[in-house]
Amino acid sequence: MLEDVERWLKERSWSADDRPLTRLLAAKRATGRTVSVVLPALNEEATVGEIAAAIRRDLMGEAAPLVDELVVVDSGSTDRTAEVAAAAGARVVHRDSLLPELPTLPGKGEVLWRSLLATSGDIICFIDADLREFDARFVSGIVGPLLTDPDVQLVKGMYDRPLGGAAGQGGRVTELVARPLLNLHWPQLAGFVQPLGGEYAARRSLLERLPFPVGYGVELAILIDSLHTVGLDALAQVDLGVRKHRHQDPQALGRMAATIYRTAQLRLARGHLVRPRLTQFDRGEAGFVARTSDVDTEERPPMIEIPEYVERRAA
Repeated sequence: MLEDVERWLKERSWSADDRPLTRLLAAKRATGRTVSVVLPALNEEATVGEIAAAIRRDLMGEAAPLVDELVVVDSGSTDRTAEVAAAAGARVVHRDSLLPELPTLPGKGEVLWRSLLATSGDIICFIDADLREFDARFVSGIVGPLLTDPDVQLVKGMYDRPLGGAAGQGGRVTELVARPLLNLHWPQLAGFVQPLGGEYAARRSLLERLPFPVGYGVELAILIDSLHTVGLDALAQVDLGVRKHRHQDPQALGRMAATIYRTAQLRLARGHLVRPRLTQFDRGEAGFVARTSDVDTEERPPMIEIPEYVERRAA
């Protein structure tokens, strides 16, 4: 590990318990910073309500007004996600209502990119909507350094990810693809425990300057592009304990891995186009059947380049 990464681990890795809520509220009052929480959601009726209710109860009441707005961006759910989220106190915005003149593309990154138009906070906190046994410390933990340290621009959550009863066995795409890529090509990012984790917070002033891959590669891209934009010492991570969520099947993981590789490849050599397709195999009655999927390659430009966003921020 690089010497500056060892130093960074000591200086920029914290626990959620290091900053009590009382300290965060005092810092928020002193700085006047506002906080938006975004939950990107697609068919998450089983979990989104519990997450939204916990944030409303623990971080938006008179006793602890840490979060100023809670927005669920629905990316086309066919279940009761929107209804459950609204009942729990979240403001629900459909992805297609944001920049409606621009046809939407499928993918998580598309939702996160458009969410910049749906929010007003100085600090934006992203939380995946499929978390189980959610604790509001996930929000306060990663927002905390941004409120108390003006030099911090982006904070990633780190945690154990149980899989099938085994502790710490989740994050298979991270261990097999993302971590090797980062260690080999961006060794300054080797200290991040969960580089692909969906729980992170950043200053709007940073996010609006970054391109957003429309798919699963968005977390890796934001991390790499933030390093190049603001430097390692502006990045941090906070230990949130244990993260429980829905796990993907191996073929879905394969598609995610291909997208991660493609996202990294674009940042290594913008001019060279590899074949953005992935072939996987299912066993059928007559043997193995090939199935080929597109690998997400589209990216949205920095939001600060979108006229509607600039006009809305200026209003």
